[in-house]
Amino acid sequence: MQVENISFQQLRAARAALGLSVRQVAELTGIGTATIVRCEDPSSAHQATKRTTHALINFYEAAGIEFIGTPDDRPGIRINTK
Repeated sequence: MQVENISFQQLRAARAALGLSVRQVAELTGIGTATIVRCEDPSSAHQATKRTTHALINFYEAAGIEFIGTPDDRPGIRINTK
């Protein structure tokens, strides 16, 4: 999934769907809590680097989250229960 195709809402929803706090995601990914908060904040999500956003996407996908839609066309997530 391309970084440009993920919205801040999808990142927030992915974390919530897994029942993880910002602190837990930070500990599991090595990304700072302030950075994760910025990635999920509509007023500053555009400031997140592609590298950081890509790392979050990879983490969530490995945990069973599928990102669907695009930021402009029905963005969402699907939880894979394999």
